[in-house]
Formats: sequence, C-alpha cells, structure tokens
Amino acid sequence: MATVSQLNNFPCKTLLTTQQHHKFTSKPSILPLNSIKQTQNSIRKSRFLTLKSIRARPVFQVRAVEDDEFGPDKEEEPVTESAGVAVAEEEKPKEVVEIESLKKALVDSFYGTDRGLKATSETRAEIVELITQLEAKNPTPAPTEALPLLNGKWILAYTSFPGLFPLLSRGQLPLVKVEEISQTIDTESFTVQNSVQFSGPLASSSISTNAKFEVRSPKQVLIKFQEGIIGTPQLTDSIVLPENVEFLGQKIDLTPIKGLLTSVQDTASSVAKTISSQPPLKLPLSNSNAESWLLTTYLDEDLRISRGDAGSVFVLIKEGSALLTP
Repeated sequence: MATVSQLNNFPCKTLLTTQQHHKFTSKPSILPLNSIKQTQNSIRKSRFLTLKSIRARPVFQVRAVEDDEFGPDKEEEPVTESAGVAVAEEEKPKEVVEIESLKKALVDSFYGTDRGLKATSETRAEIVELITQLEAKNPTPAPTEALPLLNGKWILAYTSFPGLFPLLSRGQLPLVKVEEISQTIDTESFTVQNSVQFSGPLASSSISTNAKFEVRSPKQVLIKFQEGIIGTPQLTDSIVLPENVEFLGQKIDLTPIKGLLTSVQDTASSVAKTISSQPPLKLPLSNSNAESWLLTTYLDEDLRISRGDAGSVFVLIKEGSALLTP
C-alpha cells in the first residue's frame, strides 16, 4: 500500500481547474487518473488506521496498591492480639504480687527445719513475721464460707505445735522416717482426717484420726475426733538396709545384720504378705479431750494458715501445688 512519502517520489504535473467549466486543462500526468484516486483513498485509509491504532492504545494507570502480574494480592488480615499475649502483657495487681512474694519467702524459710522441729529461734521469728504479713493480706476473709477452697488434701509444711514434736522426733531414730503429715478435708460430709506416714527398711505404716467438724464462725471450726486408726504395716518383700547408720553421733555398721537378714529372706517375705493383708486397727475416741477448735487465718488455692487451741500455728500447702516443688 502506497504511503505519503512514497507518493512524493512519483513525477507529476500540477493540475489546473477553471471555475467556468470545472474541467481539467492540464495534460495527463504520468499516473492515470484512477491511480490518483486509489492513492488518495489509500492515504485516507492509512490515516484512519493510524488514528484507530492511537485510539486503541491502552492507557496504563499507576495504582497505590502494588499488584503483581498475576492479579491483585489478597487483602491483608487485620492483626489482632491473641488472648495469651494480652494476658502476658497485663500486669498483676500490686497486692497479688506482694502476696506471691510473701508466700515464696515463707516456704523458703521452712528449708532445713523439718516441719518446725529443727527451727532455730531466729528462723521461728522470721517465720512468725512472714505469717503475720500474710494474715493481714488474707484474700479469703471468711474461709468457712469458701468450702471449695478448704476441700482437699493439705500437706503440713510447718508447725509450732509442741504436741507434734515427739511424733516428728521419731523421724530422728535410725532407719525410721516421717514421710508425710497431712490433713484431708471433705466439705460435703464435713469430715477431717489427719494422717502421718512412716517408712523404714522393713515396712511402711501410718497413723491417722477421723473427725467431724462444725462451722462456728466465718473463720472458726470445731473438730470432734471420732476414732484413731493404726494402719496395717506394709512389709517389703525384700529387706534393704544401708551400709551404716548414724545414731547419737556414732556410725553403726550394719553389714553383719544384712548377712543375717539375707538368710531369712524367704521367711520374711511370707510374713510380710500375711501381715499386710490384715485390716487396720481402729480405736474409738469418745472422751471429752477429743475436741479441738481451729481458726483459719489465711486461705487461698495453694496455702492455708491455721491456729489451734493454744495459739499454735499450722502452715499447710495444697497437694499438687507448685509451692511443694523445691
């Protein structure tokens, strides 16, 4: 197809026209007339295609959102803080922080006291001071009205009750150990069980008392003991003794005794099975001294502080609490 620049190369003469006859008076040009018409049509057609291509050219616009070549990105999800993060960032109330600090300091002060038996006067004074501060911040002003908190098994961590010291001192005898002293409260049946567990190389046993309790005030309960129970000794099938024990500052060699026990091992195993199958011994308690009152001065989900008849203090930790972990 001819273009404008190509047409300029063809030799031609100027065409003259008259107004009267409207006829061409010039001589025929080298190009035929119909060729000129075709050329003019080509020019118009070329100009039309050029304008059309310009109109059809796409217009690119710059958008604020950056899209990739495969389409727009997915909408970003709003960032929300999870509940865990919110809780972690939330500061605990000052009162709670102080109580936790006092509880930790109190439990740490029990170290090496053997539940109070070996506590020095200085340590006792420190413990009394910490107990007094905790009692002043008691989060449960009416413990007897918070029965779900009272319910469960509580492990004795410290006491100033002298009546328990002879029992605790049995743990100082050779081969005898006081494993645990506990108090289990059942708030549905209003019963209390105090229990002491012993262990030794030959057997393990327990002594416990069962009692009923009555609520007398928002902090005080009356305990009425009903019976004492001597648990059946659980003798071991195999008797294990240490090489030596220390008694009154002297080491006693147990090697000769171990040799003797080895010779009667089978007999001891038979006796152990027979005794262990017997029921525990129950002793009724019906005298007037089988009553005691208990005042709870501090109570939360982990720790309980109570005072007895003579003002003796008992600090107990709930079974399963992290405070029991050294």
